Amino acid sequence: MLTHLEKQLLNDYQQGIPLVSEPYSEIAREISLKGFSVSEQEIIDTLSSLKERGLISRVGPVFQPKAVGSSTLAAIAVPENRLVEVADIVSGFTQVNHNYEREHQFNLWFVVTAGTQIEVEQVLHTIEQKTGLSVMNLPMEQDYHINLGFPLWC
Repeated sequence: MLTHLEKQLLNDYQQGIPLVSEPYSEIAREISLKGFSVSEQEIIDTLSSLKERGLISRVGPVFQPKAVGSSTLAAIAVPENRLVEVADIVSGFTQVNHNYEREHQFNLWFVVTAGTQIEVEQVLHTIEQKTGLSVMNLPMEQDYHINLGFPLWC
């Protein structure tokens, strides 16, 4: 069960984390203005708890493709009995900002973002080595903006 603060953070800060030197302090101030008194440390502790419990994978920026560094979409055809194992390996790379299962021959999809194209390719190669599976590299040819934020609780 999620606390009121956890729900508010997950709902209200999927996007638009304040771009200030102390964003967690600003979040605490914003939430406190809504009548729920909370400290900066409580925000940090709550986000850490959500991450430790596997409810969020990271807190950080998402940049427009190719604005900073290099990225690619990739997919792997994973035997069903290895899906969790391979997903854990893929998620272990800091350059992977998310992965997800799809109902398809290529059933594990993920995005790799790194400083250079060479680093992206190195990550893909290392994933192949660690999993023993081929990675299909799908570099972006044209970008489309899809807003992935959605209300979790009204």
